[in-house]
Amino acid sequence: MADAAGNETRRVLIAADKFKGSLTAVQVAERVTAGLRRVVPGLRVESLPVADGGDGTVAAAVAAGFERREVRVAGPLGEEVTAAFALREGTAVVEMAEASGLQLLPAGVFAPLTASTYGSGELLRAALDAGARTIVFGVGGSATTDGGAGMLAALGARFLTERGEPVSPGGGGLAELARADLSGLDPRLSSVELVLASDVDNPLTGPKGAPAVYGPQKGASADDVAALDAALARFAKVLEAEAGPRAAEYAVSPGAGAAGGIGYGALLLGARFRPGIEVMLDVLGFAPALERASLVITGEGSLDEQTLHGKAPAGVAAAARAAGRPVVAVCGRLALEEEALRGAGIGRAYPLTSVEPDVARCIADAGPILERVAARIAEEHLS
Repeated sequence: MADAAGNETRRVLIAADKFKGSLTAVQVAERVTAGLRRVVPGLRVESLPVADGGDGTVAAAVAAGFERREVRVAGPLGEEVTAAFALREGTAVVEMAEASGLQLLPAGVFAPLTASTYGSGELLRAALDAGARTIVFGVGGSATTDGGAGMLAALGARFLTERGEPVSPGGGGLAELARADLSGLDPRLSSVELVLASDVDNPLTGPKGAPAVYGPQKGASADDVAALDAALARFAKVLEAEAGPRAAEYAVSPGAGAAGGIGYGALLLGARFRPGIEVMLDVLGFAPALERASLVITGEGSLDEQTLHGKAPAGVAAAARAAGRPVVAVCGRLALEEEALRGAGIGRAYPLTSVEPDVARCIADAGPILERVAARIAEEHLS
């Protein structure tokens, strides 16, 4: 039945990522909904907060109806932290940033050589304990560059020096690695479908590898980058002796360099690499929601060149275009030309600065300003 305004066929799907540092994906959806309904009261709106495998992935799954589970695990520096994963009907969504993320380090503190992914392995083990048969392992936002060695150790692997002692935590410790023993890995891993969800397709080492490309973001100096690259190359060589040629193949496979090389560790566990946003759209039930929509609104904090390379808005727009649904985007900052937006399947982008030129105010008052932006979208696309 149509409402008084004749909005029978109007149904908007909001599938946006977070505005990092300002609004969560859930808050983005709430504010956009409020702004749309200012102009079109009673508008049918469906919210499906999305993520691309990085931080915010568990929150997106919980918003879609997954159960939030919390466990105590080791943080990147070994301190105990509370981390969450999401579970529904045998599928777990595990976000490595919950245990090993850069945001868990004290303000201004970096630990490129010593930060460990041990807690991420504990999170995977908790998902196994909860009965997960499929694990979507979202990686990104890491404080670590240890190739997943810490994660593997938490799952039962042993990494030893010439003296037979465990190597020190972090990528730096792998410089002393002499022997690896994978025989103690949790046997449940062999019967679980593990999906590596990431928007990064870098190899483990080399000029496009994890240390060179992402190490500086984690506080690594030029010397640190060289040391980490050599240590991870040694890691892969020792694992080749333990696990055979596949260990060398995984080191150069797409996704191996994701999140400081934890992608490499996941591939060793038998993970299948898929672009993070594609995996999450499947898990969150995007396809049926898209069928119900007449307009899709996506977005993230900054629409820029990175957006076009596997970020959530590009994935949403590609799927919507394939289904013949129009797409507009909201963002804090817009750094893409119209041609690039159209090429990605986005008809138009609406940055916060389109209604509030003061960037500082856009950051501080992102919520109310986003409502104003959404009202403009309603006026131009729904009235």
